[in-house]
Amino acid sequence: MTETSETTETERSRPAPDHEVVIVGAGFAGIGAGIALKRAGVHDFVLLERADDIGGTWRDNTYPGLSVDIPSPTYSFAFEPRPTWSRLYAKGPEIKDYADHCVRKYGITPHVRLGSHVTAARYDEAADLWRVTLDGGTEVTGRYLLSCQGALTTPSFPEIDGLGDFTGHTIHTARWDHDHDLTGRRVAVIGTGATALQLIPEIADRVERLDVYQRTPIWVFPKFDPRLPRAVQELFRRVPVTQKATRWVTTGAVEIIVTGVVHHRRARPLVTAVERRCLRHLKRQVKDPEVRERLTPRYGFGCKRPSFSNDYWRTFNRGDVDLVTDGIDRITATGVRTADGREREIDTLVLATGFKVFDISFPIVGRDGVELTAHWKQHRRQSYEGASVPGFPSLFLVPGPYGNIGLSWFQMIDAQIRHATRVITEARRRGATRAEVRRQAHDRYMSWVGRRMPGTVFLNGDCASANSYYFDEHGDAPWQRPSSVVAARRRSREFPLDDYAFTGG
Repeated sequence: MTETSETTETERSRPAPDHEVVIVGAGFAGIGAGIALKRAGVHDFVLLERADDIGGTWRDNTYPGLSVDIPSPTYSFAFEPRPTWSRLYAKGPEIKDYADHCVRKYGITPHVRLGSHVTAARYDEAADLWRVTLDGGTEVTGRYLLSCQGALTTPSFPEIDGLGDFTGHTIHTARWDHDHDLTGRRVAVIGTGATALQLIPEIADRVERLDVYQRTPIWVFPKFDPRLPRAVQELFRRVPVTQKATRWVTTGAVEIIVTGVVHHRRARPLVTAVERRCLRHLKRQVKDPEVRERLTPRYGFGCKRPSFSNDYWRTFNRGDVDLVTDGIDRITATGVRTADGREREIDTLVLATGFKVFDISFPIVGRDGVELTAHWKQHRRQSYEGASVPGFPSLFLVPGPYGNIGLSWFQMIDAQIRHATRVITEARRRGATRAEVRRQAHDRYMSWVGRRMPGTVFLNGDCASANSYYFDEHGDAPWQRPSSVVAARRRSREFPLDDYAFTGG
């Protein structure tokens, strides 16, 4: 049926949904979606949040040393600058406070349902709506479904033999136990990604001994992180253009890194210059040549997420910190045994092993009973503009495969939410009750992705040794859209709305 068809008795008898839009997740993506919908005149929406508070990853992550790894003027909504950041890279509690501020200021609080754990979502083809099931069996229906669960919310636990045998205290960085005092403890940290980079320098002074188990070294750039004194904050407040200019500068600096990732082949001289800068930083920070060698990445800059720090590498100069690069054989009752047969006894095991970034935490069933995750396992991860999938009407992913842009989550949110909002408001304008991306448009986008990927670092940077979460089980790199931030944001404003079929009514 098309939008020009006459209304039938079946259409007239369709049940009205509980809400026009159901948003799953009340992290920054869900908050941004709610704000964008209200700005577009869509006020009938609900945010379903499984936890007892909003904030997503900034609610869950509270480990020592937590801070944003993108300059704060960039890591925030462009329409809601915060003049009172205490420093260029804000600490975790400030980011959580910013989330609370945005929810209050833009009237999102009444739309949030806390303690609402979504267990399944199924598209009702006859009624043109999504049936979302909550833990306990309660059902919420919506004309449109926005999956805004985020990528850094479900902890990933390593598959290491004996992990459950350890009789000491185990902590995952995403669920930090503040009641467990590390002072004087013998501690092992497994993982050397962006989280460990912040955590390790913070706890090194307190513990008796620290063993850091590294599978893959990380590229680290020097961190320019000045405090922002009251005078600067007052300037930002009184003359907003100064803060906008700061955002342009910090965003431009981040975009240089993104250019090296998505245009790796053409920007090889730029990437080489960045790598050399990082290696000079490493040489200045670490005294022991042998330790320095083990901390040197053997993959291209950008194969996995790089980070910024002035403290991480130099922590390994300490006599009470040991960098362990031998593979872990198993966890024992009292420590960690490596492949060389050595066992290091510990009191506390810290898992800095990241998140399941590709997992959708509940089954999403579209037309003809097709489940989304199973569909991707069979046909590889794919989507149209990183936002929608044929066969899953009125569903928007924030983000979907090849939908993330840049290094700042907020740049992605801006583009993906604009995409969804444009489609929803167009469906309203046409009086449609269903919006589904056309297969031809989807395939055209994925063909474009296929042509662009060979120029990225993922196929040119010797990434096989990176152990990067950018890659999935198929060996694809569907995390990052192979495009600049500027181009992606422009595309979100200009993609043809006729790439969607608007039906029902």
